[in-house]
Amino acid sequence: MTTPPDGLPVYRVLTGPDDAAFCHRVSEALAMGYRLHEGPAVTFDGERVIVAQAVVWAPTAG
Repeated sequence: MTTPPDGLPVYRVLTGPDDAAFCHRVSEALAMGYRLHEGPAVTFDGERVIVAQAVVWAPTAG
């Protein structure tokens, strides 16, 4: 597959609280063929840790 499935963009930024649901979203993107782009950005909103992780479409050849 040369383009992301379901009309998803080539570049995405996933954001959310640093919890299991966020980790599952990143893991799902990786399983689809996205790759991490640089490291995550992390901040604290006064109550919880918020994470942003960029991913780019880069499926492996095969």
